[in-house]
Amino acid sequence: MLGIKFPQKENLKRYNALFVVLTKYGFEDVMASSKARKFIPRNYLLKHPDKAKKLSESTFERIRMVLEELGPSYVKMGQIMSNRDDMLPPDLVKELEKLQDHAPSLRNFDVEKVLSQELDIDCSQHFLSIDPKPLAAASLAQVHKAQLLNGDWVVLKIQRPNITEVIASDISIMKEVAEAMEKYSSQVKAFQPVKLVESFEKSINEELSFHREMDNMEHFAKNFKGNEAIYVPHLYRELSNDHIICMEWIDGIKVSELHKLKESHIDSSAVAKVGVDLYLEQVLEHGFFHADPHPGNLFVLPEIQKICFIDFGMMGTIMPNDKEALIELLLCFLKKDVRKIISVLKKIALKTDIPDEKKLEYDLYELIEGLSNTSIRNIKLGTTLKQFKNVLYENKITIPHYLYILIRALVIIEGVGLKLDPEFNITDNLEPYMAKITRKRFGLKRLFQKNLNRFQDYNALLDKLPTDINEIVDKIKDGKLVIVHEHKGLNEFRKSLKTAFNRLVYAVIIAALSIGSALLVMADMPPKISGIPVLGAIGFSLSAIIGLVILISIYRSKED
Repeated sequence: MLGIKFPQKENLKRYNALFVVLTKYGFEDVMASSKARKFIPRNYLLKHPDKAKKLSESTFERIRMVLEELGPSYVKMGQIMSNRDDMLPPDLVKELEKLQDHAPSLRNFDVEKVLSQELDIDCSQHFLSIDPKPLAAASLAQVHKAQLLNGDWVVLKIQRPNITEVIASDISIMKEVAEAMEKYSSQVKAFQPVKLVESFEKSINEELSFHREMDNMEHFAKNFKGNEAIYVPHLYRELSNDHIICMEWIDGIKVSELHKLKESHIDSSAVAKVGVDLYLEQVLEHGFFHADPHPGNLFVLPEIQKICFIDFGMMGTIMPNDKEALIELLLCFLKKDVRKIISVLKKIALKTDIPDEKKLEYDLYELIEGLSNTSIRNIKLGTTLKQFKNVLYENKITIPHYLYILIRALVIIEGVGLKLDPEFNITDNLEPYMAKITRKRFGLKRLFQKNLNRFQDYNALLDKLPTDINEIVDKIKDGKLVIVHEHKGLNEFRKSLKTAFNRLVYAVIIAALSIGSALLVMADMPPKISGIPVLGAIGFSLSAIIGLVILISIYRSKED
């Protein structure tokens, strides 16, 4: 009626919660400068601006506190954004890495009722028992243990009710606040908040799709088929859908439970080596890797002496061409070829806005030399990768998201290895892979395949060439061949030339008016006012006005 568009009731509640928490931690200016300000009581802004502010903490600490208090969607966003060193400053990333997903379990949650409604089944015909108490609760789902009629123990990963709607509402608010932050703060704009929200939206939607997670499990199992060192849990597709996953219960020992490994007479250093080998195989051979290999997602199965990965919601995929580029980047680092590293980075990067290429070259050279002067036993991959990310951030190079989650995952997997074996060094695991890759790259089989592919490309080109030539000739005959020739900057040149000519014409007019007026004054030609010839006075006035206009025009063009 008045042209004001009010948000839905659910969004209004979320706006209110967002405002209260932002105000509590000293960020009320963000909401006050966004479109949401019309939903904020003015007297609240006046009476409570300093209430419970955490001003003793840094801005980045308060950002982390805000995310923690706002709940699951924002915590999840902070966790995902902690990988984006290309967009965020290191100190903020460090704070976001502290976020832990401690979501409370759902109250009065009837597991059997949800299963019956979602899967359209009678639970008593499929399950002997279902534990109503969750094993774990996360921001998107919670996990319950159950036993099938055939005696198999399983876990049920069940999405929280209405989580999709809650996240959609939160993302719409995040986008509006991000837009306001970009608009009203040039400092915040440098962090690209809108782009960060878009990146989060993509990641969270992928994680919300349980069909995708099940596909990931099956893809992972297929990659490691026949490998005796790894075990992949069995998936019960018939008892799963896009909101529920039913999979085999893994009765193993977490890799972080060192005392249990010792009690089971398992060599923790051997577990570290095998586990990291399996991870490098995922990355360097399959190009499909577990993106969150923290200790809670890695188990040792003592009875069958195998390692088991769980939770396939976050996976990284490397396209074949990207995998080639990634391997080339690793080889360039080993050869200390800084110029080639920059060339490969430009090939991989989504965006490059390098302020000073010489500085980038120096930064990379300094990083490589630092590694060269360190004993291989003392090199920590995690530290090196963080330094590499800082170089990319400082030199404004944005690389694909998969590469950042890979770097994070490698840092985590190295940490797991060090926990299992304090003497562990991931470079020992990398060496045989790099040697194998080098042999493959310069092996006869690869050279033959590469030349065969080139021959096929040339053959396809020659095969199409006569047809393409005929099409060009036909277009020439019909007068349909159009050659587009673009001169960059020609329009600006034309504009400048036109302006110059206009000013020249004005200058000639001014000169003519001035000379003509002077002749009239000297001839003492009537009519006169106060003894001054009127026509001469008018001519001088016009030339003065035109001259002033030209001067103003020239001054303004210099400012632009």
